Amino acid sequence: MTDAIARPLRADEISDAAHTLAGAFFDDPVWAWVFDDEQRRFDQHLQLWSLFLVGSVEYGWVWVTDRVEAVALWIPPGCDELPPPYEDRLAPLGVELLGERAGLLMEVFDAFETAHPRTAEHFYLSLLGTDPSQRGRGIGMALLRDTLARIDELGAPAYLESSNPTNNERYASVGFERHAEFALPADGPAVTTMWRRATD
Repeated sequence: MTDAIARPLRADEISDAAHTLAGAFFDDPVWAWVFDDEQRRFDQHLQLWSLFLVGSVEYGWVWVTDRVEAVALWIPPGCDELPPPYEDRLAPLGVELLGERAGLLMEVFDAFETAHPRTAEHFYLSLLGTDPSQRGRGIGMALLRDTLARIDELGAPAYLESSNPTNNERYASVGFERHAEFALPADGPAVTTMWRRATD
């Protein structure tokens, strides 16, 4: 396919982007494990990813393809993934979505936060997903390459967590290197962290 052209997500497209991400992460090893009720999972993901999108869209680094078939949510250097007051909504939302399992959700986010490197300012790929109906066409990777080219122009490194091992080689193909690995609580799946050096 022709390389996707990244464009910034508009505020009135947040619902579309959340639907794309909810479909993309439905069978993800980590997020399907956290949200283990398959009947409720899509709606749970929809609400969770909507919060992250609303909290970060003003940074101007949520990039999408033309019809929002793929979404790349980047957090620029020095910015919070969930700035106040959105961070304050996460724990109550977890209780609403998961009830007694809400503590597990917060432990998972704490594990991601603990593993996050602090040694250098960088762009953080919080979420990357493609609508399941569009998989196999290279749309997500084309969007990732496009956004990385913009980061390269700024001379900045990039970081991500890979929640699905099948994606690790794809990330390596665009310059990410394995940084570390951490296990989630309650015998949960492992997550690989990856770092991409700044280009000259």
